[in-house]
Amino acid sequence: MGRTFPPEVASPRAAIAGAPPATAARRVSDRAFYAGLLAALAALAIGFAAAGSVASVQTFATIFLGILIEAVPFVLLGATVSALIGVFVRDEAVIRLLPRGRVTGPLAGSFLGLVFPVCECGVVPVSRRLMHKGASVGLGVAFLLASPVINPVVLWSTWAAFGGDWRMVAARAGLTLAVAAIVGVVFALHPNPQRLLKPAEAGAGYAPLVLGEYVRGRPGRGVQLAPATRREAETATFPRKLRAVCDHAAAEFFEMGKFLVFGATLASLMQVAVPRGTLLAAGQSPVGSVLVMIALATLLSVCSTVDAFVVLTFAGSFTSGAILAFLVFGPMVDIKSTLMFLTVFERRAVALLIALVAVLVVFATLFINLNVA
Repeated sequence: MGRTFPPEVASPRAAIAGAPPATAARRVSDRAFYAGLLAALAALAIGFAAAGSVASVQTFATIFLGILIEAVPFVLLGATVSALIGVFVRDEAVIRLLPRGRVTGPLAGSFLGLVFPVCECGVVPVSRRLMHKGASVGLGVAFLLASPVINPVVLWSTWAAFGGDWRMVAARAGLTLAVAAIVGVVFALHPNPQRLLKPAEAGAGYAPLVLGEYVRGRPGRGVQLAPATRREAETATFPRKLRAVCDHAAAEFFEMGKFLVFGATLASLMQVAVPRGTLLAAGQSPVGSVLVMIALATLLSVCSTVDAFVVLTFAGSFTSGAILAFLVFGPMVDIKSTLMFLTVFERRAVALLIALVAVLVVFATLFINLNVA
């Protein structure tokens, strides 16, 4: 009698190839999304032009393209790193090397950006992949929040933007690590952290992978392949594994790309609709300046690799605590990253994550404004 495989995997070849089963329904959904978005943008441009606001159309287009051009390379990088982890890193290695304690896990996740230096656009697929391969939710959340800042590129850019002032670099890194670790511990203390995550759907580019594990349902509750299938998958040739990396990276890139495009659209519309002068006028007090800069960080959705240069233009008008709030809150939570979070966590978990980050950053930077700056 021939070998039998789980119903989701037809053969070892299918497991080795690792091509995401992009269903016709998903392809139609993607096309409908982009077609609808293009139609909405065209209608918006025609409306602005009819109202005589050609300058608004130009501003929107400039901001929208700026966000996309800045973010797309990092999303592609994150999707590629995610695929490399999925194909070449064994589940057992992730579980063995990364701590799973409720405190040690988030602490380790806070520093993991030094190993995987990705910004807030690329960290989402990498974090999701790690959690689906066995990393604890607390570690994944801490990595998700800290990695956009705690990586060599961003720390160096912050140092360069502030003229070699290590105090701002240290303050940004320290507050980021503290917030990420605390939020990670809160998620780790949940009685069943896996319930905070969205199910890993085969159509999202997760399974079957070269590693031989077909993930179905919630992370950590996958269906193992037959031993023979797993052996054949693990001994696949390098070219076949490389093809699997390309397949999964492409699937994840286009999945994240939808939310990036939608987030960039919202951020651009808000910047056109809300005059910057209104924000500046409301940001003169120690409390108001922090709230305004948090709103501005969410609104601008600037990549963490260049946000230090952007906020430097406000340094003479806002308090030090407000500048720090921009540098810490922005890489953790903005419009485009919030939409990407919804591909990883349930809505309640995303709301909890944003609320915790906001409260911690506001109180910390208010303390700095009132007692230190």
